[in-house]
Amino acid sequence: MSKAYWISTYQKINDPDKLAAYAALAGPAITAGGGKFIVRGMPAKTYEAGVNERTVVIEFDSVDAAIATHDSPGYAAALAALDDGAIREIRIIEGA
Repeated sequence: MSKAYWISTYQKINDPDKLAAYAALAGPAITAGGGKFIVRGMPAKTYEAGVNERTVVIEFDSVDAAIATHDSPGYAAALAALDDGAIREIRIIEGA
């Protein structure tokens, strides 16, 4: 079974305090689900139509594990804390 990658990009941060509250809950929920943070931060350089936005990449053992973590009660609490604190996109992609 291939690894899976949860990729989050942040188009806009509306409320840094809500983002911090989300991070305090999301990190433990994600690691409890088997997630390993690979990348977290702003790009060093963007090319072509790239947008300079915060990006997070988390590795999981499988797509199922990533989805189960996203849909878990612990992560739901993190999302509730985030509320409208950021506009972002999450993709879960199977590794090559």
